[in-house]
Amino acid sequence: MSDPEFRHGAVSSPIVTPFDADGGVDVDALATHVETLVDAGLDGVVPCGTTGEFASLTDAERRTVIETVVGAADGRVPVIAGAADTTVSGVRDRLRFAAEAGADAGLITLPYYQTSTGPDGQRAFFERVADESPVPIYLYDIPATVGEPIDPGVVADLAAHESVVGLKDTSGDLSGLDAALRGTPDSFTVFQGVDAQLYPTVSLGVDGGVNALSQVIPEAFVALREALRAGDEDRALALHREAIAPLFARCAEHGFAPAAKVAAAHREFIPDPRVRPPLTVPDAAAREALAADVDAALDAV
Repeated sequence: MSDPEFRHGAVSSPIVTPFDADGGVDVDALATHVETLVDAGLDGVVPCGTTGEFASLTDAERRTVIETVVGAADGRVPVIAGAADTTVSGVRDRLRFAAEAGADAGLITLPYYQTSTGPDGQRAFFERVADESPVPIYLYDIPATVGEPIDPGVVADLAAHESVVGLKDTSGDLSGLDAALRGTPDSFTVFQGVDAQLYPTVSLGVDGGVNALSQVIPEAFVALREALRAGDEDRALALHREAIAPLFARCAEHGFAPAAKVAAAHREFIPDPRVRPPLTVPDAAAREALAADVDAALDAV
């Protein structure tokens, strides 16, 4: 089972799911958004992730989103489809559909709501999913939404499974990330999921990022990638401090699906920042502040 190819410093975007005036998935806006990001030079797209509000989508809508993104990407960049669910069979079903839709890989979390009773439970859940996965799998460590981190020892063990090819780390725990990096082979791809930690964790050995703000200021992330590949540390640090980190701090105040949608709409990448309950769109003052920070980030590129 081949791993999607990502070069050092690669950045993929966990894309938002645009909604139309009737509250349904706006497939035209979604396809256009993917086109914009591919044309901007990003290395991949990730539908049905946290920023894509996957937990607020029906099964049919998830299918629509993945099919639309795969069609719009048209083989130009890898598509890693979110496939999270609370049951082994549910994750298997989502991975199966991702494969049928043409996605290159799946992204899976631990079950949310019901946490494990220890590392053995985490290992068993992931192994049972991986044993029957039709696509390569990236583990997604996001304890803020599933209730617990993935144990670094479990990551190390799963790295030996032929279907498990990498990790998206959105834990914010640098010690845990370092342990995962030290416990896995170089062939195991590790992405940083916290935008403001992308540059700082390159020195630890992360391979790149899956970052929400790459769909808002793709210019900054592409420039950071190129600076890292060229060994231009001054340029990379400046992009981190002047463009990415300040906008990340602003967006963190509002949640990344609403904030990313407001910011992407400011750039006219999507037509409207509608979200689904329980999320809410930031108020007018917050939207103005987000827009100002997006403009400032672009000025810093």
